[in-house]
Amino acid sequence: MREMIKMVIVLTILSCFSGGVLAYLRNSTQDRIDNQVLEFVKGPAVRTIFEGAENNPIADRFILKDGDVDRTVFVAFYEGKPRGVALETFGKGYGGDVGLMVGIDLKENKLMGVGVTTHAETPGMGAKAKSDPNFVAQFKEQPMDKPIKVTADGGGINAISGATITSRAVSAAATEAGELYNKMKDQITTEANKVKKTEATK
Repeated sequence: MREMIKMVIVLTILSCFSGGVLAYLRNSTQDRIDNQVLEFVKGPAVRTIFEGAENNPIADRFILKDGDVDRTVFVAFYEGKPRGVALETFGKGYGGDVGLMVGIDLKENKLMGVGVTTHAETPGMGAKAKSDPNFVAQFKEQPMDKPIKVTADGGGINAISGATITSRAVSAAATEAGELYNKMKDQITTEANKVKKTEATK
């Protein structure tokens, strides 16, 4: 009995120690992980949407509270002023959540473009949502005052062949971004105008 108690105590101490080490490693590397995600996951979509921006939208970003959720908003400058903002939303795809970076024109209240950031869709089918420029090009200049839908649902977006669920996920994510923008427009505009423009990356 005494040996069993010793074993339980030893296992408990080892578990606590291992948990502490893992927590320390995660905390100490979190900033590096976040920077990698910004640069290589979200960054390509932001740069494509804001092609020709005078600043570095990845550097020029701020965070807004949306209830319990932190929303990162990227800002793009054109003609010396903040003209576009982008934020990431998600839609339910065939293989899981589809992450979508959505750029919005602050002046026109229309989409400047979208770019898929993360997905687990079928290669050669739903995965085309990220790789097919013709599909994402359809979202440019879509208005923010009504839902964005595929043609099968009465909208104007032509779904990817064989991947209607993925196409709906992207449309739903774009619609959610519009709803968030309309809800938080005053906050977004105010904070965007406070951003100090950084030099555009080459």
